Amino acid sequence: MSLAVLKNEARETAKRLEDRLNTAINDNCRDLTEEEEKAQAEDEATLKRQTAHIKRLEELSASSSLIGAQPAPPMQTTVTVPATPAAGGGIMSFSHNGIRYANARPRLDDGGFANMSEFAAAVRFANPAAGGAYKVDDRLAAPTNVHTETGDAAGSYLVPPEFRQQIIDLTFGGDDAMMNFIVPDPTNANRVVGIGDDSTPWGTSGIQAYWRVEAEQMTPSRMSLTPRETMLNEIYAFVLATEELLQDAPRVGTLLTVKAAAAIRWKLADAWMWGDGVAKPLGWMKSPALISVAKEGSQTADTVVRQNVAKMFARMINPTQASWLANGDIMPTLMELTNAANQPVWYPNYQVAPGGTLLGRPVLFTEHCMTVGDQGDLQFVNPNGYEAFRKQAMDFAESIHLYFDYNLRAFRWVLRAGGQPVLPAPVSPAHGANTKSHFVVLDERA
Repeated sequence: MSLAVLKNEARETAKRLEDRLNTAINDNCRDLTEEEEKAQAEDEATLKRQTAHIKRLEELSASSSLIGAQPAPPMQTTVTVPATPAAGGGIMSFSHNGIRYANARPRLDDGGFANMSEFAAAVRFANPAAGGAYKVDDRLAAPTNVHTETGDAAGSYLVPPEFRQQIIDLTFGGDDAMMNFIVPDPTNANRVVGIGDDSTPWGTSGIQAYWRVEAEQMTPSRMSLTPRETMLNEIYAFVLATEELLQDAPRVGTLLTVKAAAAIRWKLADAWMWGDGVAKPLGWMKSPALISVAKEGSQTADTVVRQNVAKMFARMINPTQASWLANGDIMPTLMELTNAANQPVWYPNYQVAPGGTLLGRPVLFTEHCMTVGDQGDLQFVNPNGYEAFRKQAMDFAESIHLYFDYNLRAFRWVLRAGGQPVLPAPVSPAHGANTKSHFVVLDERA
């Protein structure tokens, strides 16, 4: 079994684990059934074995690339291997580590490289400034239709599809609560134009329903539609690496996958919450749709009281769909919250919600929230009120390029993403004076 196939199977196992938990969370945060617990345990054991195998294969591949990342010997050995049928193109030949493979076909998704570390090492030695080790690996593919002053000698090469997909998977996965909370829809466009309707069933605009007596003429109504455009802006990671780092294949693999993806993931998730809409998504904290609940008159600084939580819950549109987002600094305060009858308001429910539940809704701790006492340290958010988009995986992969320019070793990843709240402003309720929104936060308590 190849490393790529094993990774795909591990992704599928992890997806099954996540889907079961999400199903339980969406079903009123229930506990897993006995059958689900059994299936969960089996998948966890499978994922552990798959992860261990992947780690061992990557370590072996990294060690092999270190041994092979040397100047080619003067004489080259030719080895003929059986051709493997595959779609797209004829039988190919390529050279690697001083051995020429004839009638061989590299795998179509990884460009013939065992891992990202091996690919980076090949690009390094294809750089004319690498000294006596200069040698262009036949597996490297340069971008086409690109105008450069120095031509291919500048060392610009396309990252194989499998390694681009690794960046995508790590960017839109991982352990960032925000990236699992706001899931952008993939699109092929650089801008998405939708139709918004912020009317309510009890309002005077939009589609209305009427009572009617027999033979009375019906009163027509129509939707109150307004265009809503979401631009997808560029977000990138641009990394400069030293020769010493590039000689250390395992560290290069970490740099090109985990670290770059983590940086993109953090910046993108932060924009869902705090973006100002200028060349980036419009986050709900900067949106006119935000409702900020004021502190109580006698409330001391840097505290959370039960009245704060109750008032935030009351201002939410569809609170059963919402979750609490909080900075970890607020945890000690939440654990002490009680109602007038001295009953706890926050409950531990670590299996379904690692942060417990507050008024029955899960608490997600994230560093994107401000520290205790600042506006936004505690937020009540309905993710259905936020519209996010990203370029399709293949488009994103095509925009990622790895290139060398003589003594400068540079790595760059670029993708497009955008987002904004669905409602332009809070809505008025059917009864009462307090408006409601998908985004309710606790105001500053200085």
